Amino acid sequence: MTASPTPRTTTAPEADWLRLDSQICFSLHAASRAFNGVYRVLLKDLGLTYPQYLVMLVLWEQGDLPVKRLGEHLRLDSGTLSPLVKRLEGAGLVRRERSTHDERSVQVQLTEEGSALRERALEVPRRILAATGFEPAEIGDLRARLDRLTTALDAAALEEAPEHH
Repeated sequence: MTASPTPRTTTAPEADWLRLDSQICFSLHAASRAFNGVYRVLLKDLGLTYPQYLVMLVLWEQGDLPVKRLGEHLRLDSGTLSPLVKRLEGAGLVRRERSTHDERSVQVQLTEEGSALRERALEVPRRILAATGFEPAEIGDLRARLDRLTTALDAAALEEAPEHH
């Protein structure tokens, strides 16, 4: 794997706007790939992929949820989420049940084994923090900035959507 380019700290002149190392999206992409590599190793012991881990995090935090709400938390559509939930069900970590109130709605529930896995997963965030070399306050600041970025980009995408023109 090649090292990512050294980030430029000064504002780039317009001629440099199309340089790879001037792209915030590439910096985020490279960081995401690096995170995935660390998570892959840490989650192997839990028998989870990173997307499955995210599903479990939401269920550990929120409890039983309809697939639709689970998808909203994870910013995933049901076509992407359903296979993840099916694999977790196959592993005995969750169970899916049709709602008795609405046949179209499927509720996702942790099994006893899925709930017990939470205890083993507690070590993952600690090891991720150590891998970053950041202090907890720096992680909090970075998360806040990324949340602001996400909100701004979501708003920009809505403005650019064809139905708004």
